[in-house]
Amino acid sequence: MKKLKVVVLMGGISSEREVSLISGNEVVKNLDKKKYEIIPVDFNGDCTWVDEIKPDLIFIALHGKYGEDGTIQSLLESMGQKYTCSGAAASILGMNKMFFKFLVNKEEIKNPKAIFLKSTPNPSFDERRGKDLEKLGWPVVIKPVLGGSSIGISIVRSKENLTKAINLAFKYDQEILIEEYIKGIEVSCSLIEDNGELLALPLVEICPKNEFFDYKSKYNEKLCQEIVPARVSDELSQKIFEISKKVFKLLKCKGMARLDFIIKNDEAYVLEINIIPGMTAQSLLPKAAKVAGINYSELLDKIIQSALG
Repeated sequence: MKKLKVVVLMGGISSEREVSLISGNEVVKNLDKKKYEIIPVDFNGDCTWVDEIKPDLIFIALHGKYGEDGTIQSLLESMGQKYTCSGAAASILGMNKMFFKFLVNKEEIKNPKAIFLKSTPNPSFDERRGKDLEKLGWPVVIKPVLGGSSIGISIVRSKENLTKAINLAFKYDQEILIEEYIKGIEVSCSLIEDNGELLALPLVEICPKNEFFDYKSKYNEKLCQEIVPARVSDELSQKIFEISKKVFKLLKCKGMARLDFIIKNDEAYVLEINIIPGMTAQSLLPKAAKVAGINYSELLDKIIQSALG
C-alpha cells in the first residue's frame, strides 16, 4: 500500500516557535511510519516547497501568529492544499480573543467580563475606560488579544502594577484584553472528530503551582499537576462538554480543538478556544486522549482522517 505523504509543519516565526518545534517533533515521532511518509518542515513564512514536495496532507503543528490565526490556512487554501484542523475563518475567530468573546456573548455563554485596549505611545485610560476597569474589580487578567501559551499574560492585583502589565502585553500584540479575574477550578475540554462524530475527551483539571497556568507551568510537569478526569460532577462535566461542542460548531471548527474553562460556584466560564492545541508530551489533549483509551499514534490517525474527509 502506498504511503500517504505528510508534511509536519512546525516552528514558524511567532513567539511560540520553540513550543511549536516540540509539538511538531512529537508528531513526527509518533506518526505511524508504516502508513506515512513523514517530511518535517520548519516554516519560515514561505510555502514554495509545497509545489516541490507535493504532499498529500500538511499536518499543522504551528502555534501562535501565522499558524493559528488563519494566515497559513488561507495560504494553503489558495494553493488547493489539504491540511489538518480548522479552516482560515475558524482560525481567525478562535485566535482573536476579542472576536471570540463577541461570539460567545452573542450566544449567552458565560465568560469573564472584559474591556479592550489598543496600543498608543502612552497607553492610558480615559474616564469611561477607567470606570469600566473599576467595574471589573481587582485583580484583573491582562493578555494580548492574539497569542497563546500564556505569553505576555499577567494577573494584576492593584492599579499601581497596571501600566507594567499593559506594556508587557503590548510587546506581543497591538490590542490587549483586560479581563475580570475569576478564582476557581481550571479545567480543559479537548474535542476531536472521529469518523464524522465530535467526541469530547475527559476533562483535565489544571492545578498549577505558580500563580496561574503560565508558560513555565504548561511545559514543566514539576510546576503543574494535571488530573484526568477532573474532579468535577458528572452533571457539570456534561454541561462543559455541551458548551464546548456548541462553540466548536459555532466557529465551524474541524479536526480538533481545546477549550479552557474556570469553574466557580458550579458555574463554568469559558476562557478561550485553542484551534491548534499543543501536541507536546506534556500537552493536555494527548493526555486526555490517553485516558479515553486513544494512544498518541491513534490520535494522529483520527486527526489526519478528519482532514482527508
